[in-house]
This record gives sequence, C-alpha cells and structure tokens, in this order.
Amino acid sequence: MDALHIAGGAAIEGNTVAGGSKNAALPIMAATLLLDGPSRLERVPRLLDVATQCRVLRELGAHVRHDSRGTLLVQVIDPTVSVAPMSLVRRMRASFCVLGPLLARRGRAVVALPGGCAIGRRPVDLHLRGLAALGADLRIRGGYVVAVARRLVGRSIDLTGPLGPTVTGTANLLCAATLARGRTTLFGAACEPEIVDLGRFLNRCGASIRGLGTPVVEVDGVERLAGCTHRVIPDRIESATLLIAAVITGGRLTIEHAEPAHLAGVLDVLAESGAQVRLAARSIMIQGPGRPQPVRVVALPYPGVPSDVQPQLTALAALAEGTSYIQDRVFPARFAHIKAFIRMGARIRRHGATLRIVGARCLHGKAVEATDLRASAALVLAGLAAEGKTTLGQLHHLDRGYHRLDEKLRCLGATIQRQPVARPTDVPGAVQTDKTLVLP
Repeated sequence: MDALHIAGGAAIEGNTVAGGSKNAALPIMAATLLLDGPSRLERVPRLLDVATQCRVLRELGAHVRHDSRGTLLVQVIDPTVSVAPMSLVRRMRASFCVLGPLLARRGRAVVALPGGCAIGRRPVDLHLRGLAALGADLRIRGGYVVAVARRLVGRSIDLTGPLGPTVTGTANLLCAATLARGRTTLFGAACEPEIVDLGRFLNRCGASIRGLGTPVVEVDGVERLAGCTHRVIPDRIESATLLIAAVITGGRLTIEHAEPAHLAGVLDVLAESGAQVRLAARSIMIQGPGRPQPVRVVALPYPGVPSDVQPQLTALAALAEGTSYIQDRVFPARFAHIKAFIRMGARIRRHGATLRIVGARCLHGKAVEATDLRASAALVLAGLAAEGKTTLGQLHHLDRGYHRLDEKLRCLGATIQRQPVARPTDVPGAVQTDKTLVLP
C-alpha cells in the first residue's frame, strides 16, 4: 500500500505526451477473443485495469504479452474455455465486455456480473436484452451470466437507456454482431471515441461496421475475423486531468499526441474558467488564469463533458472566484469525493444530481482517501492547489486508470512523492500470529 504526499502551491508547467486510452484498450482487448490469429495492440497503457484484463484473457485461453513500451500481443491458443471468473470480473466493469465475444465465437459464455467503481447504478439489462434479441439463451446463476447460442442472428436492437447510451453494452453487442448471421442495427448506440476505436479495430480485422460515431450503427456479420495491428487512441480523460491541473495551479501546459476533437466539451469549460486554449492537429496548449472563474457543467454522454471528468472539474470549481454549478446526468450519484473536498475547506452543497460550489480562496492540505478512480485524480488536483501538505491513500484506485500520474506531474513541476504506507507488522515489536496481530 502506497500513499501520495503532495505539497501544494507549485504551478504545472511544461510539455507532456498523452498516453493510450484505458477505456478504448479494455474492450479492444476483449474483442481479441473473436479472432483467428494474433493481434498487436500499440500504446496500451500499463495500468492495474489492463493487467486485470490480461489475466481475464489468459483465463479464457489466450496468450498475452505486454511489454514496457506499451505493445500488447494477444493470441487465442485454447478456444474451449468459456468461464470468466468472478474474482477478476468483479474488479472492474470492463471485464464484462468478454461476454459478447465469447458468445459469438465459442457459442457459450459464463461471465460473472461486473464490479468496478462504486459510482452509482449501472445495470447490465440492456446488454442481456440485446444478446437475447440476437438469439442467445440467458440465465443468471450464482452471480454469473450463463449465455448459450449455436449461431447469433442479426436483429434491430434499441440500446436507449434511462441514463443515456450504454458504452459497455454497445461494445458487447458490437462484438457479438460481427459474427452473427445477417445484419444487426443498433439504435441508440454510444458515440464515444472509445467505441469508434473498437469499431475501427474490428473493421481492420475483417468486420463490416458502418455508422461509427453516430447513434445508429449497422453491422453485417462475417464468417471469421483475423488478427491485425492497431494503435489505441489517446486517453482523453488523462489529458483532461492534466489540463485541469495546469488551470487549477495557474500553470502552462502543452500535451502532444492528443486528440483535441475528443475534448471539445471539456475545453469549452476550461475556456469558461478563464484559461487560454490553443489547439493544433495533435496537440493542446493551455494557460491557466490567476484564479479560475466559476463554471456551469453538465456531465453528459459524448460529445458532452464526460462524467469521468466531473470530479476533476469539481476540484477546479472549489477554487473558482464565484459560484459554480455541476450536474451529472450520467451517474447522478457520483459525488463520494465531495466529503474529502469539504474536509479540505471546499464549500459544496449537493442538491440531488447537482452540486452548488462557492469557490474558496484556498483549500487546506489534509489526509484523505480515494473512494474511486476519478475521485482519486480529483483529490490529487485539489492537493496540488491546496496550502500545506495533502496525503492521499487508497492509491489502487488511481493506479487502475493512470500510469504513473505522480511521475508525470513531478516532471511538470509538482511537489509530489509516492511512499509506502507502514503496515501494522512494520511497527517495531509487533508480532504476527496465525490469526491476530499483537502490537507492543
């Protein structure tokens, strides 16, 4: 167990490079179960979630190698395994994306119901209804989805849900439809860049998919898919986090190898906060104001502001010169981070799915703990701008989605150090017995 120690007050300045997208890489990794032959995925970030997905693929009969440069090689060597174990799938929601590929390629899938961050209700009923429409027989047994289908058959499927399009549901059905007989039309499909990247990967493997990036996607099933080489898109959430770090500290930052079009909603909010933004084909430059101006944010499905950036923008609003309003229409209960912000001096009131935030002139460093992946990043940002030292625990949340964020920030001028937390057995004189720890 590690903790981050952050001394606030230093501006984030310099140049950095956007990493590969976690949210694109994970469903693409699941899609390799559809393929005949090896695939080479480039710019796959080395994260805890990626390591978990590698273990899931190995459990399902794939050979997986992920090198230090971010190149990931996958080849199925045993196509007879169809059980994705609960011990792995419950760690993150994206593991559930193996359901569609397993069912389409192997005719049977036994996949545990998904886990992941506790950020509100995220049902999988649209996944299951869609697969049932394609001809799958589905049962829930002992916390597992058991799905069987000799051959899926294309249908028209409506993916519209009460909270908007389902991203992982679109991924599952997109993969399943590639090997179905006939044409599948997905209405209300997710338009996120990560879904577009998955579709492009599948098309490179021989799939026939049209309408990517729109709410209506058509898939003509094919007999087989082959492996390919694919470069994962830049991570828009990591880029947004770093840009907000520069704005919240009054710094200046350039991110290379980014995709500005994927961040239009976030960049509009940062411009509203007083930041100067300059864009090039593959780079983003931002100059933070002396103090951010208040903002109004509504987190929405793409192309809106992502819910995954809502906690980081809450950190910015906590220091703005005025009253901000932040609403999350994707995950209306995603506000566990505000308790830690209030401890640091933020003035936040929650009204249902909306936060009213009266900006404070400064926050104060405290010992806080992350509650989920994006909340952990938001607390890092708050620590960068706070007076005094902030200590952030429960870093496994952060490491699920950010590759060495502390090192990137330190290279950009932040005073931030990762240190191991002393375990009880590290206390001098402590004795560990079979069942209990006896402290001196």
